[in-house]
Amino acid sequence: MAMARLKSSGSGYSAELDEAERASRDEIMALQTKRLAWSLQHAYDNVAHYQKAFDSAGVHPSDFKQLSDLAKFPFTVKTDLRDNYPFNMFAVPREKLVRVHASSGTTGKPIVVGYTQDDIDIWSEVMARSIRAAGGRSGMIIHNAYGYGLFTGGLGVHYGAEKLGCTVVPVSGGMTERQVQLINDFKPDIITVTPSYMLAILDEFKRQGLDPRKSSLKFGIFGAEPWTNAMRAEIEQAFDMDATDIYGLSEVIGPGVAQECVETKDGLHIWEDHFYPEVIDPETGAVLPDGERGELVFTSLTKQAFPIIRYRTRDLTRLLPGTARPGMRRMEKVTGRSDDMIILRGVNVFPTQIEEALLATDWCGGHFVIELTREGRMDEMTVLAEARPESWDGSGLLAHAEKVALFIKNTIGITARIKAVAPDTLERSLGKAKRVYDKRPKG
Repeated sequence: MAMARLKSSGSGYSAELDEAERASRDEIMALQTKRLAWSLQHAYDNVAHYQKAFDSAGVHPSDFKQLSDLAKFPFTVKTDLRDNYPFNMFAVPREKLVRVHASSGTTGKPIVVGYTQDDIDIWSEVMARSIRAAGGRSGMIIHNAYGYGLFTGGLGVHYGAEKLGCTVVPVSGGMTERQVQLINDFKPDIITVTPSYMLAILDEFKRQGLDPRKSSLKFGIFGAEPWTNAMRAEIEQAFDMDATDIYGLSEVIGPGVAQECVETKDGLHIWEDHFYPEVIDPETGAVLPDGERGELVFTSLTKQAFPIIRYRTRDLTRLLPGTARPGMRRMEKVTGRSDDMIILRGVNVFPTQIEEALLATDWCGGHFVIELTREGRMDEMTVLAEARPESWDGSGLLAHAEKVALFIKNTIGITARIKAVAPDTLERSLGKAKRVYDKRPKG
């Protein structure tokens, strides 16, 4: 396969930024143009779905001459991947795959993704780069509490950490009491976990009478679900650590598509030498200029087994110029998804907006769920927010809850019932937090 590649600097990830991280914007765009031309041709030649989709849209890989030409090509959506279950989206013979991963399949057939050895090497490279950007260095111990198995999180972090030269503790999720014990005993420098589960770990520290600020943890890499800067502040203050955001999804490669840099914490730098981002209007599909908020779309530039062309992630964000890595654009923290948006009496609401309001209080510990019901013809939202142990007096904190309800009314424009509940009342998530329970009648 003839394809331009930037090589990592000979001194390794632990010593300095690699060549792609030091590249200028013009150099990155030139590399993207070469790699996009290859990726489009590779997908067209080897995946029947892409050949049919391109032909139906009246476009051919040879029509791609410059980056703006990508907008001529059709989008790929989740149903396309499910319709080709299990192996029909692969661009290499099944025998060339060294690994497959899959989504949970809770809403239908799972999405299956696969990797050649070169794909695994690239994934390890971008994850090593991500961990280093978050503050990790060779020789550090990393407590990896992302789930292993078909979920890409655990193994994605694992291989990247080994590539960087870290000592990996492959804890996976669950067994929270043991998580705390191992953090105390092994004294890791870094933890990788979903932010909602980090709050469960924090609760367990407190339950055991341990001061989380005295733990060995210096850096946290949190992802797999939207979270806010308010939650970042909560975690950093509780553990006396630096917390950064990581972004990825199985369809694009897994974790390691983009990462916040610990020195700036101003959005996630996308590793644009391997993944080409666009932001589109979710309704029209039109490509939006950098700086405008819309739905994130990704095209892979170097993947062999599972090329992905203009994949609609449904994540809402905007693209911004690079800072700590000037040649690589940043994506703002994901504010929600175009398909998990709550429409309540004509107002668009995202769970992260409710989270911001709750974490601005001094009584809510960050655990909450949103229940949607319908009384007569009117939709209603109730937020069950768990109180901190030191704040709970058994009264329901009515005055405090009413203040949050008023704040939400004034800032978001919706009326929501806020109910403070006792500590440890709400179910804990071992992975992605389920925030919204829609109990409205269907139809």
